[in-house]
Amino acid sequence: MPGPAAGPPEPAAGDSGGSSPTALAGSAGRSAAMLLGFLALAWLQVGVVLLVVLLILQPLPGSLALGVAVPLVIAVAGLLWWATVRALRLRRSTPAGVPVLRQHAPALWAMLDDASVAAGVKPPDGVTVVAGATVALFQPLRLGGLLGGRRELHLGLPLLQAWDDSRLRAAVVHELAHGSPALGGRFAPLARRGRVALGRIVPRIPRHSPAGPLLRAWARFYLRADTPFSHAQELAADRVAASFAGPRAAAAVLRDRPALEAMQQLFHAEYLSPGWQTGLIPDDVFGGFLRVLAARSDDMAALRSREPEPPGEWDPHPPLAARLAALSALTPEGPEAAEKPAGDLVPDLPGLGRALQAVAFPVGGRAVVSWDEFFDVARVAEMEREADASLRALSRAAGAPVTSAAEVLDLSADGRLRKIAETVFGDLPPDEVTGRITDLIALLLALAALRSGVARWRHSWMGTAELVAIDGSYLELQAPAEMAGDPATVTQVREWLTAVGVDLNAATDTARHHSARVPVLGGVVGVQVDGARTDLLVLETGLFLVPGLPRSRHHEAKRRLTRLAADGVLPNGTPAPDSPPQQPPPAGAPQGAAAAGAGDGPAVADAGASPASPLGASAAPAAPQPASADPATTNAATAAPRPADPTAGSRFVPFADVATASATRNGRRSWAINLRDGGTLNVRTTLDSEELPGGWAALDDAVAFLTRTR
Repeated sequence: MPGPAAGPPEPAAGDSGGSSPTALAGSAGRSAAMLLGFLALAWLQVGVVLLVVLLILQPLPGSLALGVAVPLVIAVAGLLWWATVRALRLRRSTPAGVPVLRQHAPALWAMLDDASVAAGVKPPDGVTVVAGATVALFQPLRLGGLLGGRRELHLGLPLLQAWDDSRLRAAVVHELAHGSPALGGRFAPLARRGRVALGRIVPRIPRHSPAGPLLRAWARFYLRADTPFSHAQELAADRVAASFAGPRAAAAVLRDRPALEAMQQLFHAEYLSPGWQTGLIPDDVFGGFLRVLAARSDDMAALRSREPEPPGEWDPHPPLAARLAALSALTPEGPEAAEKPAGDLVPDLPGLGRALQAVAFPVGGRAVVSWDEFFDVARVAEMEREADASLRALSRAAGAPVTSAAEVLDLSADGRLRKIAETVFGDLPPDEVTGRITDLIALLLALAALRSGVARWRHSWMGTAELVAIDGSYLELQAPAEMAGDPATVTQVREWLTAVGVDLNAATDTARHHSARVPVLGGVVGVQVDGARTDLLVLETGLFLVPGLPRSRHHEAKRRLTRLAADGVLPNGTPAPDSPPQQPPPAGAPQGAAAAGAGDGPAVADAGASPASPLGASAAPAAPQPASADPATTNAATAAPRPADPTAGSRFVPFADVATASATRNGRRSWAINLRDGGTLNVRTTLDSEELPGGWAALDDAVAFLTRTR
């Protein structure tokens, strides 16, 4: 294994990807100056507007000037001041994690000390193991990035599980080298903080903000000046990683980390979120992810070979091809030496995983179960949501309640099922209507078999599941479902079901998922609903409205809605019960030591889209979720103190009760929702409306779905 380097290496002669330290130092100085110019411009335009107002007021008589001055200053200079404050505000959520102290993981800290020497920086002030597949050096930014703070290294547990020692060394030293004075002179740390700060500030400036035009123009100027320096600094950090951990490890990280992040997103969406929404939590979340990595190695290989998306506007990294080409020139001939697993750097990796699960996936009101039961209940709950939505559609078309498989077969026997389905799907050809009927009956028969105890799910970590008989033998339900759609053969199907022990009227085992949550698709803070300030969550089955807090408590309202999204909403439209999560001690610490707290910030529970029901669910389709929207990040907010009753006066509006819906945009965005009982909901944005990730898209998608289907 490569030993610790004495310091950052010099670029080789003729290296097209490198820049001399002197050139980097000059570029860092220009970037720092551009940052100062951005912040100065932000407040200079406020001062100029205020000066113009004062010059206008100067010729007026004293009494008139005083009467005009106050409203004019508030309306012009005050509005610009407030817009500037909002534009420059820097907030960042802190993921839940477990601190790892030096005395509890000496091998890990020894590696960090060596990496710090190689990068030419001081060791980090602390290390926190987090749930995401990431390595990041977190530093609070003050005064728009002019000042920093405590440097905390966030190290993802999946990297400790899946990587070897050399890859982890390469990733860590690369992160530490960002902003190293040894790579870019004394202004390099300030230049790096400025790039990060403006990358957060500029994209969040509202499009119609009066402070926006000049700031966005300067930001474009800043990007042209800073991007060459940022790219050169990233390539220099790659060279440090190659020198410290080996060129092969440095190149492997560039491919492995995006692939591991994508696999973790898949794990959350396909394996974890469905059961999470049923009110359960598996007893070993990170062990499950490790099993998925082992079972889906082919998928990991495909993700590694996938072409990356081009870097974003504010991404400081150069294109991946350029970085790999620069590293390939440093790669020696011969086979790669075997390395130890990265998890060996921590004395008790399984114990660290359990401690992290306690804060990243707090139990709250959920039940802790094995992965097998977790999968079983999740699949049954998804089937029941599909079946319920389809039966409601049948009931509306039939004019009478249809609540079970037995009643659907009764409708088929007397020939009414086909007519009802044609009413629901009048625009589909006959063969597709027949297919929808067969799918619905197959779903209802499968549910009846599960509830009767004659069938079970056989799960695979490959992501597939098969419905089999209780003894594990093949269970055929498609052919009986096709026969049950024909009035002439319904009786034969009933006789066969009775013979194998299927009770068509078997009740749901509610004890297994009594606290099931409705998937949350997004949220918006500070909208007007019928003229009243309101916060809302967009659920898979409706809108959950919470009376808003005053504008002065906007940040508190956002935290409240984030917690509500994390805890979830029950199918009856009431908030799910919660209990304060236990805070674990630092990894390896004695009982009673404090764990890393979770910060507050925008987050939404991972919805996990359930399949569309055979007869068209009354729920809105799931909006695409951001990468960070998973239970590990959303539940960071649950560690904050909770008010006694944060949802007093809340209201749930099911999509099934909506008669018509429409969206308009005349200045501000608005949505009109008419209910079947004659009531209306008029939703309108305000100047300080703010979404939780995916909120606007979820609301637009829900209204568009209702518009199409009503």
